[in-house]
Amino acid sequence: MARAQTAGTNRDVDSLVPARMDRLPWTRFHWSVVVGLGVAWILDGLEIEIVASAGFQHTLQMDSAQVGLAGTVYLVGQVVGALVFGRLSDKLGRRRLFILTLLIYLIGSGIAGFSPTMTFLFVFRFIAGMGIGGEYAAINSAIDELIPSHYRGRVDIAINGTYWGGAAIGAGANLFLLNHALIAENWGWRIGFFIGPVLGLIIIYLRRHIPESPRWLMTHGREEEAEKTVDGIERRIESEGTTLEEVDQSKSLRVSASGSLPFRTIARVFFRKYPKRTFVGATMMITQSFLYNAIFFTYALVLQNFYHTDSSSTQYYFFPFAIGNLVGPLVLGHLFDVWGRRKMIFLTYALSGAVLAVSAVLFDAGALTATTQTIFWCVSFFFASAGASSAYLTVSEIFPLELRSQAISYFFALGQIAGAVAPLVYGILVGDGSDRGPLTAGYFLGAGIMILGGVIALIFGVDAERKSLEDVAEPLSAVGATETGGETERGSAERDGRTGI
Repeated sequence: MARAQTAGTNRDVDSLVPARMDRLPWTRFHWSVVVGLGVAWILDGLEIEIVASAGFQHTLQMDSAQVGLAGTVYLVGQVVGALVFGRLSDKLGRRRLFILTLLIYLIGSGIAGFSPTMTFLFVFRFIAGMGIGGEYAAINSAIDELIPSHYRGRVDIAINGTYWGGAAIGAGANLFLLNHALIAENWGWRIGFFIGPVLGLIIIYLRRHIPESPRWLMTHGREEEAEKTVDGIERRIESEGTTLEEVDQSKSLRVSASGSLPFRTIARVFFRKYPKRTFVGATMMITQSFLYNAIFFTYALVLQNFYHTDSSSTQYYFFPFAIGNLVGPLVLGHLFDVWGRRKMIFLTYALSGAVLAVSAVLFDAGALTATTQTIFWCVSFFFASAGASSAYLTVSEIFPLELRSQAISYFFALGQIAGAVAPLVYGILVGDGSDRGPLTAGYFLGAGIMILGGVIALIFGVDAERKSLEDVAEPLSAVGATETGGETERGSAERDGRTGI
């Protein structure tokens, strides 16, 4: 295979690592990356559903507000974990962090299952949240840097959508674990907290065989190690009977080793070099988080207060809701690579908002039942789930490699903070179920916010489909790159159709 060449100084190299990674066909190696790294979202969905069931309420003598606080503590832990481990992932590498964050989650969730008191539970729920938050930053970065450009969109979106598979597993487990006729009340919820760690122990073995991102190595002065890593991947693929073509030296990227970026440099990248991309990323994360938290955390209240379902049967309405959210990214994901990012983001955001708006009209007219209301949620979130997953893909691929994990962590934190407001607002709008008007207005608000997010992405978004990450956002370590714009000597002529924003 073509090799990198030293250029100019001892630190400058012409690297073919990105081109070599992007021209790979889909193989078992990439499936191992998907399985080994993609479990993070399954674990998060599992954790949220286990906590939402509040099986520990009576054992630990907690009131409703304290149960809600348990969820808040977990979400705050996610934000802290994303911010802390996102920066460390850019500094120390993806592999170290996706091993470390999974271990932190395993410890936090596993020990929480032994909680003797409410305070003990809060502490280890926070630790588990930190682990999952760190996973979001490190894992999205690693996946996008290891998956070939032709498949990056569908893979990232599908993996993010598996959150709902975890939520469905949690809901299914709760039907048995919280059935006091089968399992003692003091043990059922504790066993639930052990499900994630058991899965995690299996996955941590798989992660040991996933290499460091060659792209990260390339930009951190470890070009020789990057080349050896790609050599190993290529040998593994060729041993399966695939013949790989040589990569033309003209596709090389000249880079100079970079270190940890100071915050002032990161701020300049966000607000001076890529202000429109920053606006798009923030809008997408905020709008999808607001809608999701608004519906997800209040759907049981809506079913019980307006359709008079009992608390036990409400669990069953969650399954089709979760399945719709899971199937959407799996079915629509490849279209983000084929039709394009901006078109599909607009369509998924707009269609989810439109379906929600139609359901608001019917809800206000009293024309829905618990079943038909759930069907409308399923259809709306079939599209919304793919759109929400594309938000993580977008903030991961439209910023330079050197701050990719941090970009994910900042926008994730922003979305979580904005989304935290939604359950409170919609809980107030639900009220006691005597007046449909306020919640109808809330549904129109959520629909409008999603449609607005789609329009902004359509106008200001980036056509990143099937393009190398380095063509979407030039690395800051590329020789000749600046913090405020400009091209390297690779030149715009070599960047076929790159959108420069």
